[in-house]
Amino acid sequence: MLEVKNLTVSFGSHTVVNNVSFSLGEKQWLMIVGPNGAGKSTIVNAISQGVPYRGSVYFSGKDLAGLKPSELARKVGVLSQRRFVSYSFTVEEVVRLGRYAYSSSIFSGRSDDDEAKIEEALEVTGMKPFRGKSVLTLSGGELQRTFLAQVFAQDPRLLILDEPMNHLDLVYQKQMLELIRRWVGENGRAVISVMHDLNHAWAYGTDALLLDKGRVVAWGKTADVLTNENLQSVYSMDVYDWMRSLLSRWSR
Repeated sequence: MLEVKNLTVSFGSHTVVNNVSFSLGEKQWLMIVGPNGAGKSTIVNAISQGVPYRGSVYFSGKDLAGLKPSELARKVGVLSQRRFVSYSFTVEEVVRLGRYAYSSSIFSGRSDDDEAKIEEALEVTGMKPFRGKSVLTLSGGELQRTFLAQVFAQDPRLLILDEPMNHLDLVYQKQMLELIRRWVGENGRAVISVMHDLNHAWAYGTDALLLDKGRVVAWGKTADVLTNENLQSVYSMDVYDWMRSLLSRWSR
């Protein structure tokens, strides 16, 4: 589905992402991991056409750089880690914006499919009881779930999540991760997530891309990438020992 070749992103004289290549197929969930400053968010910003880059990004054989915004939105949905709002839209109004790419004009009405996608998105994210509330009154977790509902209503084929668990308490972290796992299990879908939590990456990722200083350290199946040797080389610590010590505290 997705083919990224020799992706390079520079800001002035500073190269943030250096010659990164990888691919992603149907029903795969790619976890992009690595320390701060590794270039994780920059990679997904480039794929979603948010920053200029060198190299190429193809989705189902089409160069994403050549697509119109509406066509791109039907293929790729993005939930970023930073969402700021200064308008008093209701939750439902924000979620409805996810269907904009399917409108023939700004004056066109909503189809039955639009309504069904909106209702489903509100339901699965737990935001149905909040549908009439202003987004200005929401907590950080509620706001994050509102924008996740907007992306689900958009119904893309590739879902890009940049630190999707930000501001979510444990019950919604588990709910969202399980929901995304079910979502990506359908034909014609794939997910890319930027993750700091290696536990989430291990538990849910079918594949992983480990980065350090803008370069690929390892890419492939999660178990082959998140090895003790690879992680120690990137984080300069024994990650396995640290994780085991944390787990032992829950076994007492």
